[in-house]
Amino acid sequence: MAAEAAGTQVERHPVAKDQTDLELALAAARARGATRIVVVGGYGGRLDHFLANALALAGPAADGVAVEWVTGEALVTVVRSEADISGAPGDLCSLLAVGGPARGVRTRGLRYPLTGEDLAPGSTRGVSNELNEPVAHVSVESGTVLAVQPEKD
Repeated sequence: MAAEAAGTQVERHPVAKDQTDLELALAAARARGATRIVVVGGYGGRLDHFLANALALAGPAADGVAVEWVTGEALVTVVRSEADISGAPGDLCSLLAVGGPARGVRTRGLRYPLTGEDLAPGSTRGVSNELNEPVAHVSVESGTVLAVQPEKD
């Protein structure tokens, strides 16, 4: 494998296991002291895997680590306290609460600002917002939000 030849450490696990490959990778990255993780791929056309990956990135397996997910369809930033969202004015950005309510959600640099609002999982209140500036800021007092920036056509 080219990655191993280049000196990348590769862990192999059985196909039949209790955790997904992504959960195992997150645990390995945290064990090595990672403070930022960028996941590339993980969309793969299967809805069950896509949802499991989104929930894993927002769950305890990635606590304390800044996480971004580049799916090929979107850029997803996990917001546990605060994060900057970069793009061009007019770019879409949806904010989705996961794993429970996101309380005290505030935004700066988005067309439709949130000013300390609570977002519940399943709520569409944060869907299809737009960047007003090249960098927007999102913060939450508690909970977790996925900031989803769809790829441009």
